[in-house]
Amino acid sequence: MKKTILIVFISLLTLACNKTISPSEITKINGYWEIEKVVLPDGENKEYAMNESFDYFEVKNNKGFRKKVMPQLDGTFLVNDDFEKVEIKAEGEKYFIYYTTSFAKWKEELLSISNEELVTLNDAKKEYHYKRAAPINITDNGEKIK
Repeated sequence: MKKTILIVFISLLTLACNKTISPSEITKINGYWEIEKVVLPDGENKEYAMNESFDYFEVKNNKGFRKKVMPQLDGTFLVNDDFEKVEIKAEGEKYFIYYTTSFAKWKEELLSISNEELVTLNDAKKEYHYKRAAPINITDNGEKIK
């Protein structure tokens, strides 16, 4: 009896942790994202205290692009011509981000997305955790601009 209750409890816990993403949440991917950490397949966390570049997503009707941008102290971003085409597709109850460049194609599973957090999983089972990024705004005297 105890074994059956334990199995039911674990099953319910697993289902509760697997939050599905709704189609309306996909637009939350738009904007600037800064990587916070990568969870490796063995469970080890690789933390990122500071990043030289952010990921910028622009997606409309599940198609768009991702660019690497470098924040500047005046609140602007340095941008080059490199980008990855992005397409977001539903497969069953899961969503995947398909990336395409002239040299490669790959996909990542979209595990969760909110206004403040983005989590993806690649084929190597590395889990990428991003936080919503904002420009760095500092005046000549070192004070932040509002």
